[in-house]
Amino acid sequence: MCVFNTASALAGKSESLRHEPISPIPQVMEVDAVRARLGERLFYDTRLSANNDLSCASCHQLDAGGDDNVTVNSLLANSQYALNTPSVFNVLFNFRQNWDGSAASPQQQIDMAVKNTHKFNNKWSNIIARLTIDEDFQKNFNATYADGLTIENIIDAIVEFEKTLITPNSRFDRYLRNDGSLTNKEIEGYTLFKELGCVSCHQGTNIGGNLYQKFGLFYDYLAERGNIQKQDYGRYNTSNREMDKFVFKVPSLRNIAVTAPYLHDGSAKTIEQAISIMGKTQVGKVLTDNEIELIKSFLNTLTGEYKNRPLDMHS
Repeated sequence: MCVFNTASALAGKSESLRHEPISPIPQVMEVDAVRARLGERLFYDTRLSANNDLSCASCHQLDAGGDDNVTVNSLLANSQYALNTPSVFNVLFNFRQNWDGSAASPQQQIDMAVKNTHKFNNKWSNIIARLTIDEDFQKNFNATYADGLTIENIIDAIVEFEKTLITPNSRFDRYLRNDGSLTNKEIEGYTLFKELGCVSCHQGTNIGGNLYQKFGLFYDYLAERGNIQKQDYGRYNTSNREMDKFVFKVPSLRNIAVTAPYLHDGSAKTIEQAISIMGKTQVGKVLTDNEIELIKSFLNTLTGEYKNRPLDMHS
């Protein structure tokens, strides 16, 4: 089952682009710099969490892949809601947010994270009270927004900052714009990626993130793994429809080389494992070592830049 996003693409069209099912990330986004700077402060502010111990940056580390480099966040490890943390980079190119697509927008995702008992576990009234006594925050909000410090404006500022969290200029983006080249091996990997049908779900600006798909079309990986948990049911937890069991928002493949581990449960520790599992579950093929290596070579070209430097693996 595939449900495509029909909204207009954020990336601009250009006659110089290669005609491919994948689009390059736009190199420039329209951003209100003042609001984004305020949002950046909030992104690192632990006062958003009930116990003043968590910020957005606690799980979405911007000095690496925008995730937290663990199977599931340690705070959720014993929870039935434990999921692998997705990267925050390029989230505005997703048609929904969260693995199960439960958030219709980045704004709703932020609101859900604040209220979620397994995340910030806070109330907006507490956050407003904490920030209100901060004279600097009050001054900045009053100077930036006509109605000052409100829930809506806090969310708006964070989303404005998220607009800056794009990672353009990967080697593949440059190839798509005809201002860079790939090796023969990387081209062969991309060709195989298309021929196998991987591109039917992983396409568009975010190379994913714009449709839902069932995990296990051809092979029941979760049955083999065993110990099925609530989070494994995906969209079913939100919709309560039988057809949505084990259905997830297709993840973006942007920066995949620096966002291990993989899958919603973080059970694929390496990119090779992820490729092998996806070959069996989603395209019905046991990939050879050579095929896995070729696809990996292509995926390695998808690592972009943040603040004009290539993203790195976590140290």
